[in-house]
Amino acid sequence: MTRESRPPPLRTPDGRYIIVRGRLWRTADPGLPEDRREGLVKALMDARREVGSAKRTGDREAEAGAHDRVDAAKHGLGERGPVWWSDGAPDLNRHLARTTIYAAWFRSITDT
Repeated sequence: MTRESRPPPLRTPDGRYIIVRGRLWRTADPGLPEDRREGLVKALMDARREVGSAKRTGDREAEAGAHDRVDAAKHGLGERGPVWWSDGAPDLNRHLARTTIYAAWFRSITDT
């Protein structure tokens, strides 16, 4: 299955996470201005390509720098660092959906 033919990842009802292989991954801050989000996504994709290139050439210093740029873009997007919501809900990033407050909802979606 190609990337284009895959369905989009499942999103939690509150939009805070996508679910990949049963695990929650924080989404980008929906409050970011579109031009800022686009710039950060471009920087993220460029940095990910740099990681791959550095790995292929065995350049550990370049790889570390590229990983730092990935991290900076993800922080800018709100996928890492302080949460972007303000209701006091905890950050469940990387938790298994079945062990969180989303467990019943996740079961209802995946048991069909």
